[in-house]
Amino acid sequence: MTRKLFVTTALPYANANFHIGHIMEYTQADVWVRYQRMQGQQVHFVCADDAHGAPIMIAAEKAGITPQQFVANIAAGRKAYLDGFHIAFDNWHSTDGPENHELSKEVYKALRRNELIEVKTIEQFFDPEKSMFLPDRFIKGECPKCGAKDQYGDSCESCGAVYTPTELKNPFSVLTGATPVMKSSEHYFFKLSDPRCVEFLEQWTQTPGRLQSEVLNKIKEWFTKDEEGKGGLGDWDISRDAPYFGIEIPDAPGKYFYVWLDAPIGYLASLKNYFGKTGQDFDAFMADESVEQVHFIGKDITYFHTLFWPAMLHFSGRKTPNHVFVHGFLTVNNGEKMSKSRGTGLDPLKYLNLGMNAEWLRYYISAKLNSRVEDIDFNPDDFVARVNSDLVGKYVNIASRAAGFLAKRFDGRLSADLGVEGRALLDGLRAHSATIAQLYEEREFGKALRETMMLADRVNEFVDQNKPWELAKQEGQDAVLHDVCSVCIEAFRLLTIYLKPVLPALAAKVEQFLRIEPLQFADSARALGAHQIGAYEHLMQRVDPKLLEALFEAPAAAAPAKALPGGEALAEEIKIDDFTKVDLRIAKIVKAEHVDGSDKLLRLSLDVGEGRLRNVFSGIKSAYKPEDLEGKLTVMVANLAPRKMKFGISEGMVLAASHADEKANPGIFVLEPFPGAQPGMRVR
Repeated sequence: MTRKLFVTTALPYANANFHIGHIMEYTQADVWVRYQRMQGQQVHFVCADDAHGAPIMIAAEKAGITPQQFVANIAAGRKAYLDGFHIAFDNWHSTDGPENHELSKEVYKALRRNELIEVKTIEQFFDPEKSMFLPDRFIKGECPKCGAKDQYGDSCESCGAVYTPTELKNPFSVLTGATPVMKSSEHYFFKLSDPRCVEFLEQWTQTPGRLQSEVLNKIKEWFTKDEEGKGGLGDWDISRDAPYFGIEIPDAPGKYFYVWLDAPIGYLASLKNYFGKTGQDFDAFMADESVEQVHFIGKDITYFHTLFWPAMLHFSGRKTPNHVFVHGFLTVNNGEKMSKSRGTGLDPLKYLNLGMNAEWLRYYISAKLNSRVEDIDFNPDDFVARVNSDLVGKYVNIASRAAGFLAKRFDGRLSADLGVEGRALLDGLRAHSATIAQLYEEREFGKALRETMMLADRVNEFVDQNKPWELAKQEGQDAVLHDVCSVCIEAFRLLTIYLKPVLPALAAKVEQFLRIEPLQFADSARALGAHQIGAYEHLMQRVDPKLLEALFEAPAAAAPAKALPGGEALAEEIKIDDFTKVDLRIAKIVKAEHVDGSDKLLRLSLDVGEGRLRNVFSGIKSAYKPEDLEGKLTVMVANLAPRKMKFGISEGMVLAASHADEKANPGIFVLEPFPGAQPGMRVR
């Protein structure tokens, strides 16, 4: 029976271009979808821009355009990435589309009829300088659970805790740096704590095969209450106050749906938009019990997709997801977080613009992916070795070693006999079809590719044992040569079937070369027979390691001026306007401490006259003991963009002097102002 699959990836927020994490997730979903289609399943694969919320409203305001135009500008750049990496969504929509406005209101009204919407007056953070209530992501502070600094107002990136912004310690506004004040406002809540929701979710999450074991373990924590009865599922604030770019709540002027309510409904809206274009019945499709709804998401949004989303759907009378597949993050060089400024960021568009083959990256990512919630690491040396060894050395070379002999000696026609040894080899390759198919089904892509490359090794052993290049020189060996080369081409076709979900563009070239219809998984059971193939053209180049150097090259620095005697070269000349962009402030070092795991950094808590303390990491450990710094004044760059480091967020830079040749002239000297300076004073 043909399966009916409705597949989505997480909606990217429409305030920036795609990053490599998006490409990893889309590749994982695309490979799975392509496999399903090769099995003859009916798949609808859709996504959309997550277009609402305060960040987009504020960014549009700064750019002097409407939020709609801001989102449209971002959306216009999506195609180059998706086409470039062969990611074939059936439809790409926007959560600001009419379908999402309509569906979001329908879901809300159904929840309200079910008495799962409650209006409460809450105390909420308000930015007195910006004159607006602050969304969760525009408030930062210290996590109330683990104490990690510089955490957002809804969840902690360090310990994974979920909380309300008012629970943050030492909160501050991301927009202005002001300390927020409390103001009352009426908000609308989805009653996730209702016993009906709790009972449903306990049953839904425990359905076998729906969620991964790691996700289930995490969900158990969210259900658990402590000895005092605290914890467990809490009601969810689904409203925001004007000004806000989003969908206005019916019968509640000046109130808007929180972006996390209407964003997942965007999955349904994109499908409805697609069906509107293709003439299909959306309501009938979604009412069909045989339809499987599948979501691919990152681990950072698990809470929303495994609790709020299924509860919203169920209690609004809609079908719930059959599977929520969660993946980890992509790191570089053994777990390091990617950073463009340090030359460790993998920019997907730069990758394409350098002329690098998109399927090299599709293969490498897929070779690392499995069904668990694990981070995967991009290692440049490993990337070069895997692509050159597996794809070119093992797979493509099978065709290149045989096609020339077939064209010159046999007019491109394959042998129908293949020989005893050849038939046995091919039977062995076909016997793995079901195993490889099951691995794709289970998203064990790495295992599927390892299995396929193991089969490629067998084929290459066959080639090395039979040596067609020697057979071609021997009298009376034409029939044997014909069989050996035909076995190679048939084996190459089988391997292409197994690789096609990962390498769709390369598979299309192979289909053209072999003069065959688009390959399906069922084709592994049938041989080509006495078939005439086309002329062989080289299918894939090896990776030049220099391309990886260019890909990870850090931004170029300006050429230095002539060096001063015994010192460092002067930087290039700037204007007074350039200098005034740098906001230097007097800062008091309130606390200094060692950083576990670092032999260079100290963590400084600085008072810059803002009514809160800033967290700054400084590479001065070799020169200062923490206790010698506490209480002293120094100078810091106060308007430097916060930088996410391995140990936390650094909110500025302390100024220090050092010699250009630190080995010959060691020493770091933190700048210290004259007595009388006060925290917050600007250095001009």
